[in-house]
Amino acid sequence: MSKISIVPFGKTNLYVSRIGLGLAALGRPGYINLGHGKDLEENYNIDAMQNRSSDILTAAANAGITYFDTARSYGKAEEFLNHWLRTNHHTDCVVGSKWGYEYTAEWNVTAQHHEVKNHNLELLKKQWGESIDILQEQLNIYHIHSATLESGVLDNEEVLDQLWNIKEKNTVVGLSLSGTKQAETLEKALGIQKDGVHLFQSVQATYNILERSAATLLEEAAYQGWGIIIKEVFANGRLTERNNESDFNDAKQKLQLIAQKHNVGIDAIALAFVLSQPWVSTALSGATTFEMLEANLKGNQLQLDLMDFQMLDELVEESENYWAKRSSLEWN
Repeated sequence: MSKISIVPFGKTNLYVSRIGLGLAALGRPGYINLGHGKDLEENYNIDAMQNRSSDILTAAANAGITYFDTARSYGKAEEFLNHWLRTNHHTDCVVGSKWGYEYTAEWNVTAQHHEVKNHNLELLKKQWGESIDILQEQLNIYHIHSATLESGVLDNEEVLDQLWNIKEKNTVVGLSLSGTKQAETLEKALGIQKDGVHLFQSVQATYNILERSAATLLEEAAYQGWGIIIKEVFANGRLTERNNESDFNDAKQKLQLIAQKHNVGIDAIALAFVLSQPWVSTALSGATTFEMLEANLKGNQLQLDLMDFQMLDELVEESENYWAKRSSLEWN
């Protein structure tokens, strides 16, 4: 397997692997990835899940991954990551976490609400303290979790002042995006500056074969010196063999043709597509099994050709349709 490149994270002093590992599916029993429960063998014992996380983290690190992404709302993901970091003495890793959602499922896959969004100052202070207590000096990047125009977080002067204070502690401050207005939200964030200095230096956004609406603004953020993290590379499993939606059959057949041509799975094509964008700093795998991680990593340095890109361009979905489909996915 080809070596994963290490690249500058925008104009910060950080360097990251072009493929990262996200812990959204490793840190809690329920998530919206297709087949998540089966991947965990429906074994939600905390010790078992911590052991699984450590094993996947070790495999990822052995493959050359140095960026690890978590959040306060990912169940015990921060604790699992900290345990692995301390046990294995991985001091060269870059860790990003997020505030703004509270985990409310209480380790229950069938919970009515798995996480609740809140972007006020009180929760920022609380969750920043919690993340620092757990990750300490290992916390390098701190994101607003799913910032939107509707939440008003980018207009909240108290919150922004606190984020400026966090930035002064040599922490890279950023925001993650979600929904149909990713581009508009990012455009507003690019305008938050003091004396020509951006508050934010990192953005984590959904960008994949199906959903590309934020591409122009993400490229602009990269030009401005921000690090760019891509999440949902595999569209929560929709860009894998697991997608059996009847209205996706034609798209799946095209993906399978390209995958067969390169002797990889659909997921590797999805990762290769994202990594083909020069403005991407790191693209996240959300693997929960060794097999999934190995399959994902086959997209590393895979060279798609012009015909591949032309076929993939035919698969782009309207942003509204993409997010409607995502919101209909079940926690499992």
